[in-house]
Amino acid sequence: MTLNQIYYFCAVAKSKNFRAAANKIHISQPSLSRSIAALEEELGINLFDKQGRGVVLTKAGKIFLEDAQNILRQCDIANTHIYEFVHGTGRIDIGYVFPLAGEYIPTHVRNFLNIPGNEGITFGFWQNYTPEIIEKLRDGSLDVGFGGCVDRMDLNFYPLFNQELIIVTSVDHPLAPMDEIPLEELENYPVIGYDRSSWMGKHTLSLYEKFELEPNIVVEAPDEYGILSLVRQNFGIAIIPRTDILKDFKHVKIHPIKDHKLGHQIFMFWMKEREVVPAVEHFIEYMKTQASDANDNKDVSNVYLKDIIHLD
Repeated sequence: MTLNQIYYFCAVAKSKNFRAAANKIHISQPSLSRSIAALEEELGINLFDKQGRGVVLTKAGKIFLEDAQNILRQCDIANTHIYEFVHGTGRIDIGYVFPLAGEYIPTHVRNFLNIPGNEGITFGFWQNYTPEIIEKLRDGSLDVGFGGCVDRMDLNFYPLFNQELIIVTSVDHPLAPMDEIPLEELENYPVIGYDRSSWMGKHTLSLYEKFELEPNIVVEAPDEYGILSLVRQNFGIAIIPRTDILKDFKHVKIHPIKDHKLGHQIFMFWMKEREVVPAVEHFIEYMKTQASDANDNKDVSNVYLKDIIHLD
C-alpha cells in the first residue's frame, strides 16, 4: 500500500467516478483503475461497487475511507511542520507564572510579533505554577517556560529580571505608617501565604526557615491577586515580589524589607537536548536581549529565593 494509492482511493470516493477523479488528480483513467485494483487485491476486498456510470463505496470501503482520510490529514500536518521549520513560522507554546500575565508576557510577545518577518508566527499561552509548567515542557506540550528556577538537569535556564521582595499591608493596618518593615514583624500579625505546592509557596516557607521565623499563616492563596485581595481587606499581611499587579490595588501599602535586600529572579527555561524550530529559537534569543540586570552580581548582599532551597 502506497501513499499515492490512498490519495487515489480518497479521490475516487469523493468523485464517485473514476474518470472524474482521474481528471481532477491529473492522471490517466487506466492508471487510476490499475492503482485501485492493486490496492483492493492487497487488502483482499472490494472497496467500490459499480452504480450506473459511477461507483459507490462498499461497507469495507466506508471503513477504509475514514482511516485513509486520517492518514492524509496527518501527512498535511507533517508537511506543515516541515514548512514551519524551514521558513521560521509556526506556533510557539509558552507557559508562565501569574505575575507575568498582566504586562510582561503580553507586551514582549506583541513586540516580538511586530518585528518584520515574525508576522506568520502564532502563540499559545498557558498560565500555571512553575512545577506544572516544567512538566508541560518535558512532555512536549510547551516550547518555553517562564517562572522560578529549580534543579533540573534536563532544562536550560536563563535569568531575565529581578523582582524586589516586599511586605504588603492594608492602608489601615497598624504597620501601614512604617516606611520599611523588619522581617520579624511577620511573626506578630496574621500572614497570607502562597499555596505551598507552588514554587513561591515552597520558597517563601524556606525563607522563613532561613531567618528562623514562625509566622502565623492563616490562609494560602494561589497567586498575588488572591493574596493582595485578602491583604486589602485586612485578613493579614504578606511578603510578595514587587509585581505589575500592585498598581491595581490602590488600598494596599507597599513596604521595603528593613535591613535585608531580598529578591526573586524570573527565568526563561526550555528543554536541553531537544531540537527547536527556528521560530522558537528566534523567540528565545529575542527574550535574552530583553533581559534587564538578570545576572546581577554587583551587590553581594542580594539574597534570592532560588538560592534558599533546591527542589528535587
